[in-house]
Amino acid sequence: MKKIASILLLGMLLFNWCGYRWVINYLQKDADIQLEARLDKNDYDESQLIEIKVPINMPYQSDWAAFERYDGEIEVNGVHYKYVKRKVQDGQLVLKCIPNQAKQRLENVKDDLFKIVNDLQQDHAAKKPVAPNSIPVKNVLSDYDSPRQLNMLALSVPIPTHTYNLYNQLMLANHLRSTPEQPPEA
Repeated sequence: MKKIASILLLGMLLFNWCGYRWVINYLQKDADIQLEARLDKNDYDESQLIEIKVPINMPYQSDWAAFERYDGEIEVNGVHYKYVKRKVQDGQLVLKCIPNQAKQRLENVKDDLFKIVNDLQQDHAAKKPVAPNSIPVKNVLSDYDSPRQLNMLALSVPIPTHTYNLYNQLMLANHLRSTPEQPPEA
């Protein structure tokens, strides 16, 4: 009986640590697959599309006559968008995107659940004052649990957003380190 109780409690602890994140990631991937299927069938409202123009500096480029279907995603100001079409026109890459509302709702649920599980409620009046040296720690794994988005940033056409610029600055900062002129004497 004790073994069953300890296994059950250990399972609840593991689910509390990372299980809800796996479930929400699975639901997000499923929502992305369903949205891609709808986009492939042209089952969307053209009025919902937003247009992003990115300057391209390539010699001898020619303009495209029509848009072509393109897959990808971007997050701008906390809103997730899915690429629908792309076209090169007048030296610019024109991307038409649609808001990914299902992924946005799941992301909001994920954030709310993280706050509830880690007791990060916004009601600070009822809680004790926090010591100045103690800072609530954000789960580090949440920054790395979406490698597809990281690859899209590294391999896609440069898009002038704050996230992309910060990503490049962080990569440069990690590789540029000063070295001393002479080794220290023993």
